[in-house]
Amino acid sequence: MRSLLRWLGCVLVMGCVALPSGAQTEASGGLAIPAPTAEHQNFKVAVYIPVNVVERMYSDHAWLESSWKEITSHVKVDKVYIETYRSRNIASSAAIDGVKQFFKSQGVEVAGGIAYSDRDNGQFKSFCYTNPADRAYVKSVAELTARHFNHIILDDFFFNNTKTPSDIAAKGNQSWSQFRLKLMDEVSRDLVVGAAKSVNPKVQIVIKFPNWYPDFHANGYDLKNEPHIFSGIYTGTETRDPVITDQNLQQYESYEIIRYFDNVAPGENGGGWVDTFSIRYVDRYAEELWDTMLAKAPQIMLFEYTALLRPAMPGDRGEWANLPTSFNYEKLYGREMFRMSKFGFHIHYPTFAAVAGDALAEIDPLVGKLGTPMGIDLYRPYYSTGEKFLEEYLGMMGIPINMVPEFPKGAKMLILTKSAAADPNIVQEIKGNLMAGGDVVVTSGLVKALEPRGFGSICELHVADRQLRIDKYWSAFGAGNGTAMGSTPGKDEVMVPAVVYETNDAWPVVRGTANGYGAPLLLMDHYGHGNLFVLTIPDNFNDLYDLPQPVLTSIKSYIMRSFPVTMDAPSQVSLFAYNNGTFVVESYRNKPVTVTVSVLGEGKKLENLVTGVQLTGETIQHPMLAQMPGASARTSFTVTVLPHSYVGFRAE
Repeated sequence: MRSLLRWLGCVLVMGCVALPSGAQTEASGGLAIPAPTAEHQNFKVAVYIPVNVVERMYSDHAWLESSWKEITSHVKVDKVYIETYRSRNIASSAAIDGVKQFFKSQGVEVAGGIAYSDRDNGQFKSFCYTNPADRAYVKSVAELTARHFNHIILDDFFFNNTKTPSDIAAKGNQSWSQFRLKLMDEVSRDLVVGAAKSVNPKVQIVIKFPNWYPDFHANGYDLKNEPHIFSGIYTGTETRDPVITDQNLQQYESYEIIRYFDNVAPGENGGGWVDTFSIRYVDRYAEELWDTMLAKAPQIMLFEYTALLRPAMPGDRGEWANLPTSFNYEKLYGREMFRMSKFGFHIHYPTFAAVAGDALAEIDPLVGKLGTPMGIDLYRPYYSTGEKFLEEYLGMMGIPINMVPEFPKGAKMLILTKSAAADPNIVQEIKGNLMAGGDVVVTSGLVKALEPRGFGSICELHVADRQLRIDKYWSAFGAGNGTAMGSTPGKDEVMVPAVVYETNDAWPVVRGTANGYGAPLLLMDHYGHGNLFVLTIPDNFNDLYDLPQPVLTSIKSYIMRSFPVTMDAPSQVSLFAYNNGTFVVESYRNKPVTVTVSVLGEGKKLENLVTGVQLTGETIQHPMLAQMPGASARTSFTVTVLPHSYVGFRAE
């Protein structure tokens, strides 16, 4: 940015007339519009148009044309979704048809959209689906939209959260989750899909599931049955800022939730959906787009049309503002900040359309070189909750997660969080996997939940109610002195539950000490032909980020000892692995970070997938894991990752 300011000073003081690289002029006046951008090779791009914008487009054709030129000057749009209804506002048939014809004339595919929200006062309110008037209204919206479109998507307001007297009477003795799941399945079949098909038998309706999957069943989202009721599903990957928002979603979810829904409905997940809201720095928007694409989503939905036209201010970019990060705002700003109008130069911040276009163009070539995503299986049953969103924290620790809704029998390595307690047969399934030679990682939260259900028949553990304040960390495979792994950086302690185990039956391979008192962080036990690991989870999941890097790396070395690639890195650096030997390392940190990646096998080389540069590594073997059966040598490489940036490699 400093170089741009110096250039601006030259323009203002010395009267320089040379344009910065990328600046455009137009003889007839007005903003210059560059030529349309190129096709994306590995995914499609869609834009969602809310109902109020549809009406504006119809009443102001000049604005429609100019705004469309602005958006498509930055990002190639393949499809638009034209919304017919939101919050008691229904678009006129004339507006729907007029806007639809415009986009068809632009060679763009068109589809319909419905946001089944009642009036929105800041706290989302659903329709009351036990109210006959609301039911008739919902049905009429489906019929109207189906008359205009053969393909419709439901925005993520298709849930139920009312507790009216009629709801309470209809619920009876059921739980709210049981009542709402049955209710919304019936509404889906009869009032939406059935009603739409009654006027248009060709119509296909896709349901977009939002980002808050642990709470779906409590609001009537049926992740098990609704994918079979609708023609397809779509995924909310808008994780936004992890601190200032009420959900506190971690960045890794933009990738992981795509993979989860791919496993829920193989071949039916249409893409990821990202908006521009609730970010403190502009890179966060680019990260959401990248991570959706790294999950190999076939389409990205940009919400929403007018948001793409707004200025994308840099925000709190802090320490990385002047670094050549994967999203280079300074470069984009330099290209966009000056445009010629009939009144002369004016400063022009890049729009979110420009940011989206730049971020997607940046990731597209890399996506084409990546295979099918792979990760450590993590079983989350349908309709389960417990240790909510812990999967994303594990991903932010550098463990690639492949979340599945059915128990993966025969998994070589399996992670189970407290949510697995929703499976009534989980203890027997754990035993079966261990007997077959698989390894299973269970969290302390799951152990506590399963103590009354016979978990002691596998390992006699007890998770006490008391908390321990850990300040130092140690590693050891067996008996004897531990190897020091440092202290908690930046704070005095991390609070963890006390896990009580039987000496010489289970082994604390990674532990902390609380004022000298031992606190297991990763316990290891042997059962059948496999190994059981117990991972202690702090009550505050964010405390996982405060664990010293050697502690994180030691934990990963056990969980990922047979995985094709691992990394020695601090928290908030994620690893995305693929079945063709490629992988991506992405840092969400504010400073450059040095990462040591290791791939299975000796004498391996790494090729940077962007630059083509080859790296030569050295053969290593974890000193503790060398004592375990099946331990394999690895080749390690040291790389630097810039803040809020990614780098991709192929192991050869």
